[in-house]
Amino acid sequence: MKTMFALYFLFLSESVLAQANVGLPGLSINFGQGANLVDTMEIMILFTVLTLAPAIIILCTSFTRIIVVLSFMRQAIGTQNLPPNQLLIGLAIFLSLFVMKPTGTEVYEKAIRPYMNKQINTTTALSTIESSFRSFMNKQVRKKDIALFYDISGSKYPQNISQVPIHFLIPAFIISELKTAFQIGFLLYIPFLILDMVVASVLMAMGMMMLPPVVVSLPFKLLLFVLVDGWQLVTGSLLRSFY
Repeated sequence: MKTMFALYFLFLSESVLAQANVGLPGLSINFGQGANLVDTMEIMILFTVLTLAPAIIILCTSFTRIIVVLSFMRQAIGTQNLPPNQLLIGLAIFLSLFVMKPTGTEVYEKAIRPYMNKQINTTTALSTIESSFRSFMNKQVRKKDIALFYDISGSKYPQNISQVPIHFLIPAFIISELKTAFQIGFLLYIPFLILDMVVASVLMAMGMMMLPPVVVSLPFKLLLFVLVDGWQLVTGSLLRSFY
């Protein structure tokens, strides 16, 4: 029975395509004579960049700092898995798009559009993209973190930050982002920690030692967070930290 339905839908789709006179796109891959080795290498490099795109988005943009701070915020409130991971990641992605919009516009205008119009080659496009992301990371990275990799490798210090190799700049940028995110997370923990200590002291004074203080303090932390409009404050502080 399933086979009959499959054959029926296959026949119906073919008849619809024939009536609509729709031509399906074709793909041709040539590995024999006449194939340009340079073009093949460019395609391999392009596929490699596309494969590493998620890592580039996570490590070379503002996503790292934002998602770490939002995770700290959830743990400080003590709501376990609320908001869920999907929601936090989605919010971090859209906040990252907001922060990285100038960089993305520069990449599109100077690299993607000229490359699509065949005005520049792949090497020039990748170099322009690297330069755009480098200008963003240069504003956020700490010189102390860059110096760490020069001290370990024994390399000579550059004249300015624009001469720092990309394989030194990216890990230094990640370390700087993690340090900044942990600093913000520490500041977020302080008011909720004070509230937990107050609730625990009151319960101990009342002799209610068997009642977990977290259960009592959670509604008060939620009330405090809502009254001060916590999500707006956290989001505003995160976005302002990049400017």
